[in-house]
Amino acid sequence: MALPILAGAQEAVTIPGKRGMLVHNDRPEDLETPVEYLNTWLTPNDVFFVRQHLPRPRTNRDSHRVALGGRVNKETTLSIAELERLPQYTVAATLECTGNARGFFRPRVPGIQWGRGAIGNAEWIGPRLSDVLKLAGADGNAPWVTVNGADVGVAKTPDFIRSLRMEKAMHPATLVALKMNGEPLPELHGGPARLVTPGWDGTSWVKWVTSFEVANEADAGFFMNPAYRFPKHPGPPGAAANPADLEIIEAMPVKSYITSPSEGERIGLAEATLQGIAWAGEQRVERVEVSCDGGRRWKDARLSEKNLPFAWRLWRLEWTPPQVGYFTILSRATDSAGNVQPIAATWNPSGYLYNAIDQVGVTVEKTA
Repeated sequence: MALPILAGAQEAVTIPGKRGMLVHNDRPEDLETPVEYLNTWLTPNDVFFVRQHLPRPRTNRDSHRVALGGRVNKETTLSIAELERLPQYTVAATLECTGNARGFFRPRVPGIQWGRGAIGNAEWIGPRLSDVLKLAGADGNAPWVTVNGADVGVAKTPDFIRSLRMEKAMHPATLVALKMNGEPLPELHGGPARLVTPGWDGTSWVKWVTSFEVANEADAGFFMNPAYRFPKHPGPPGAAANPADLEIIEAMPVKSYITSPSEGERIGLAEATLQGIAWAGEQRVERVEVSCDGGRRWKDARLSEKNLPFAWRLWRLEWTPPQVGYFTILSRATDSAGNVQPIAATWNPSGYLYNAIDQVGVTVEKTA
């Protein structure tokens, strides 16, 4: 079955610091990356997608502070300069909105109707969260770390607060990022400091971080429960979820995209390069298969040599169409745990974690 044609995104609004984005909202900013910009290992900052739940706060690097509290030996407040004096680490990691590709679910679900472009891969630079927590003597036996940012709700909108398990907080790849692709972290992306939780859903990557609290319990606010939870036992499409059966979303599932050719493109009757991306949350991408006949036969694509944890891999396959006509091209990825991208994503009322086999349709024409 062909993927639906998405509507709703516009390109007429100019967003400072961005180019060519698909604009779902401009206040707060919800900006989607066109698929053609996803063909590089690192996604440039000016075309990297943006998801804001609340109006973007105005931050000042010099006056910004990050507070550490809760189960700590000493409550501590750090400036950006103090965070910069800690050992700095670089982690390449893919960031994906939990609702990326929501627009492909049928029946439709409410929320931003993202296409494929609420995803990007970047190099994040900053101190490890574990080193930051150690400055305050954080109790490593506490089960949770709760993170808040400078953004605040308006009217009846709740504050955006997230909690992560201590194991993830202490992981050496979990950072308080101060830079993105070698540049100071842009305000649109959470600057001057944001949490980076590689492999996890984008909701966990809290922006404009102002505090970490070491806690006995996860935050009980809206953005931990009921939002950003997934059914342990999914029901049929269109059915309501049982709140007692929902669990917190953490690691993202395996998936791949075809980034070239694009949907509806016309290509010549000659060798063509098919290419795309694949990633697997906390796992690694082990294999990408491509079918050019609607899924009857599959060939292994060639994966890029860069094979880092948490970061996507590029793939490509040379294909010579056998004749003119319409062809459906599919891609599916397999991760290091043996998980295979499914034929259909698990429908859920919030439209999270869409990872069905990707497909594009192309028309092959005779070359002049």
